[in-house]
Amino acid sequence: MRTLFVDPGSLRRELSLQACTTVSDGLGGHTESWAEVATVFAQIEPVSTSSVFGSDQTIETVTHRITMRWRSDVSSGMRLRRQDRIFDIVTVHDPDDSRRYVVCRVREAGL
Repeated sequence: MRTLFVDPGSLRRELSLQACTTVSDGLGGHTESWAEVATVFAQIEPVSTSSVFGSDQTIETVTHRITMRWRSDVSSGMRLRRQDRIFDIVTVHDPDDSRRYVVCRVREAGL
């Protein structure tokens, strides 16, 4: 397997890694609360955009690839936040099985 080369200087975007916790509201539902797990430095690369019109609204989706140093606690369902931008983590993988980097495929929320 080919080794992934990442220039360490490209990991310069500061992101907040957040995990969701749910709390029962006592009526059969729940409320979500996001808590910061760690601060990471990463590279953000846009991958694709799509726009679909339906039900009198436009649904826009932007996906990115975010590369960061290896962390074993990153999983899908978590999110990364950079100021006002929120990136929902869809997939997580180690590109060359070396435990040096984690590549996350994310969907930008709030567009």
